[in-house]
Amino acid sequence: MISFSIEKNSSECSGRTGVLRTRRGEIQTPIFMPVGTHGVVKTLSPKELSDVGARIILANTYHLFLRPGLSTLDHFGGLHRMMSWNGPILTDSGGFQAFSLKAINSISDSGIKFVSHLDGSSYELTPEESMRIQRTIGSEIIMCLDECTDYPATEEEARTAMLRSVNWAQRCRNDHPPNRNEQALFGIIQGSTNLNLRFESLERTLPIGFEGLAIGGLSVGEPKEEMIEILDQIVEKIPSHLPRYLMGVGTPKDLFMGIERGIDMFDCVMPTRIARHGSVYTQRGRIDITASRFKNCTEPLDSKCFCYACQTFSRGYLRHLFQNKEMLGMRMASLHNLAFMLNLTNRIRKALNEGKFLGFKKDFFEEYDSKEGVYARS
Repeated sequence: MISFSIEKNSSECSGRTGVLRTRRGEIQTPIFMPVGTHGVVKTLSPKELSDVGARIILANTYHLFLRPGLSTLDHFGGLHRMMSWNGPILTDSGGFQAFSLKAINSISDSGIKFVSHLDGSSYELTPEESMRIQRTIGSEIIMCLDECTDYPATEEEARTAMLRSVNWAQRCRNDHPPNRNEQALFGIIQGSTNLNLRFESLERTLPIGFEGLAIGGLSVGEPKEEMIEILDQIVEKIPSHLPRYLMGVGTPKDLFMGIERGIDMFDCVMPTRIARHGSVYTQRGRIDITASRFKNCTEPLDSKCFCYACQTFSRGYLRHLFQNKEMLGMRMASLHNLAFMLNLTNRIRKALNEGKFLGFKKDFFEEYDSKEGVYARS
């Protein structure tokens, strides 16, 4: 069974370091989780992920259900064996697809009726079915089925979705009691940007009893200030013995923002998504490697980075790869961005353990917000 213990509570902020123990190894927190929607982190191999420090990845219940399908996953004995990843996996529930693919689905109290975006076939994803799919996938951490709302949402819309998510959470717990298959079940707090609904969601969800709690329904278009206000009010009310997971959030600035407020786990497609378009993180900010100013640049992407891309290739060569639409460019940019995020998380953890978080944050942004980090092509 999964367990979580706190190693250090910061004296400077609400941040903390801890250890999340799973059947497939320990995860030091805070942690950033690369997203492998279809059972692959786009363009990268499991070995490459391990080499840059990934200890847990996220996969998508909805997409894996459609393809390769449960019979194939069962034939392989789960996703770990199929994709040759030996570390822990977290799977979302499929609920976010009710939000992102709302044009082809409908939601009722019983579940989500989907039309496959692949072949038009119809099916219903209930809380119980989501649990069954995630058990077949074999992930170490599984998520309750929930409903995410658009931003902005009316109070009625947000309340309906929140109460439905609580009801589904109870059904998920009933179907997947503690320690079943050694898979931990996390509950999800909803309520849009309405603080009262967030508090009610937490109050109704906690008694159900979960091995961790996630904050969902953020980073869906709301101003960053509203996200921060929600986190300022809600995170401290989550019992300290539970791992806290901020879903779908994870830029360098988001890591500092969330960790400072007590978040332990993050995931986001952003690092690899922007990498495939030539945008990379560096110690001096985010740059567009396709810009003409890098044509003859012999420097690596980041002189302080340990990843294969930075130890091997120049900015000029990587720009050349993108100019010619070579897959290697996308692979190396993706590898570097994940290495950057994982290394940054490690550095933040070290600063928390040493009582130097605020100083490290100040030093990081003094360099990260320098003139190097420009987005515009030149």
